[in-house]
Amino acid sequence: MWDQKFNREDYLYGTEPNDFLRSVCQQLTPNSDILCIAEGEGRNATYLAKLGHKVTAVDASEVGLNKANQLAEKNGVNIHTKVADLTDFDMGEGKWDAIIAIFCHLPPILRKQVNQKIVNALKPNGLFIAEAYSKKQLPNNTGGPKDLDLLMDLTTVKSELAGLNWLLAKEVKREIIEGSGHTGTGEVIQLIGIKPDNT
Repeated sequence: MWDQKFNREDYLYGTEPNDFLRSVCQQLTPNSDILCIAEGEGRNATYLAKLGHKVTAVDASEVGLNKANQLAEKNGVNIHTKVADLTDFDMGEGKWDAIIAIFCHLPPILRKQVNQKIVNALKPNGLFIAEAYSKKQLPNNTGGPKDLDLLMDLTTVKSELAGLNWLLAKEVKREIIEGSGHTGTGEVIQLIGIKPDNT
């Protein structure tokens, strides 16, 4: 499905980074090792690489990641891309300074598994930064899944990410203009979690 969606001349969600990510990226440690999951056509990975971070972009769509590499090259940076399904993708343990998930919408069972992997994969003091559509988005025709199960509930997602301390965890309504894929008022959740340093 995503290969089909990304098989177009332009970029479905544009080439500029997500506004929320741009607004909080100063919280990232310089030269971080960053994993971007469900990264699609690479707009966020490219932006983070331009800031000097070492970025790995994972997505199930080879078409999307080919465009991600093209976008990075056009911007004079390198990103590492990995075509993989999050069902069986090994994020490692204590490996990443930050993990980024922008509009990563998964079925509930898989989402819970992925969220548990995220906590394990972060280094101590590592950050998880996410924005996703909430269940309130369903009536809107401005982007996101049309399946309630794929939309986010803040309380549930926080519980699935047990082990993180929350610097930010809120629901917000905002204007989202990201290519033709996301255009208009959106109901989202925004998360910044930090893995405690228990040493």
